Amino acid sequence: MVESVTITDNRNGQTIEIPIVDGGVSAEQWSKILPGIWFYDPAFMTTAVAESAITFVDGDKGILEYRGYPIEQLAEQSTYLEVAYLLLHGDLPTAEQAEQWVREITYHTFIHENMRKRFLEGFHYDSHPMGILVSAVAALSTYYPDAKDIFDPETRHKQIIRLIAKMPTLAAAAHRFSVGMPFFYPDNSLDFPSNFLSMVLKTAESRFDADPTLVRAMDALFILHADHEQNCSTAAMRVVGSTHVDPYSACAAACAALYGPLHGGANEAVIRMLTEIGSRENIPAFIRAVKEGHGRLQGFGHRVYKNYDPRAKIIQDIAYKVFEVTGKNPLLDIALGLEEVALADEYFISRKLYPNIDFYSGLIYQAMGFPVEMFPVLFAIPRVTGWLAHWVEMLEHNTKIARPRQLFVGSPRRDYVPMSSR
Repeated sequence: MVESVTITDNRNGQTIEIPIVDGGVSAEQWSKILPGIWFYDPAFMTTAVAESAITFVDGDKGILEYRGYPIEQLAEQSTYLEVAYLLLHGDLPTAEQAEQWVREITYHTFIHENMRKRFLEGFHYDSHPMGILVSAVAALSTYYPDAKDIFDPETRHKQIIRLIAKMPTLAAAAHRFSVGMPFFYPDNSLDFPSNFLSMVLKTAESRFDADPTLVRAMDALFILHADHEQNCSTAAMRVVGSTHVDPYSACAAACAALYGPLHGGANEAVIRMLTEIGSRENIPAFIRAVKEGHGRLQGFGHRVYKNYDPRAKIIQDIAYKVFEVTGKNPLLDIALGLEEVALADEYFISRKLYPNIDFYSGLIYQAMGFPVEMFPVLFAIPRVTGWLAHWVEMLEHNTKIARPRQLFVGSPRRDYVPMSSR
């Protein structure tokens, strides 16, 4: 038996039965009985804007899966580039497919010299690295005019490869520029995360080999951040992409969404909170202030997860491994004490406020030497894969241009009044 809901228009007694399919009901069916009546749903809290086969999230059970694969298995056994292939193609690659995929991405890591010398070096010396990245991604569209041919499979594939390959290069350049250090070219003898860390951390060496633990941590963090279904930046990618603009411009819009402190800046807020707390002795007073409405517990709770964020446990384990190499982040003791108190307090338990991925990721990035301004940039590097997967899926579904409706609450019709009579 198909589950359904029945809607009755009490103005005229008309009814319609609408089937529940994949956990949703069709707004098109709704409009048949109630034309011109819109769902009022600020922030899309209960609105599904797409059908997608990419990422599954069950917030109540704390489940996250990419194309059916549990995030726990991917983070432990896979690599970011393999996960990128999975998200974009629907299945894990064969050995031959993986070799070709990695080769293509490695070949496209370099950026045009004009972009480095004339564009990136044109920013103010203390520009925010995320602002640089947003602009640089948009600028890529001017270097690849063929990107506008979004319905040609071969051309589209080229742009996907270019974006995944060049994001670490642009990110590293943004970081180096913001801290007054020279740009280093990619070293394509290194794997994807090692190459990124080389461009970021290299000083005068002819070759830089990052500690294997840090390389693996970076790769795992890339996997954990690769996609998270219809979040704000992914929705931005889909909305802007629905105009059939080139993928660089759509990705720039997604990057801009990620720039916001409520999205890509969440782990930065955790670091600032822990710094303000200062020591474990100050935790009880901080918790009291939060419960009294005088502060916010950053890094706890999630719009989707009403249980423990499955990524949080993985990232906590990564943190301990990283700290064995870098030395313990002094904020870790405060973080552990805060987590211990919050998870035992009925106030937070009843509100289902459990640690999320942002609670520990900032500690790892800081221990690896990244300033807080780089946190959203580090988020954008892997998330570009998720954005592109959703962009391709949107095009293949022939999605119409996004055009949400509104409930008008302004002035009724009125006549123009000359200035002399106002």
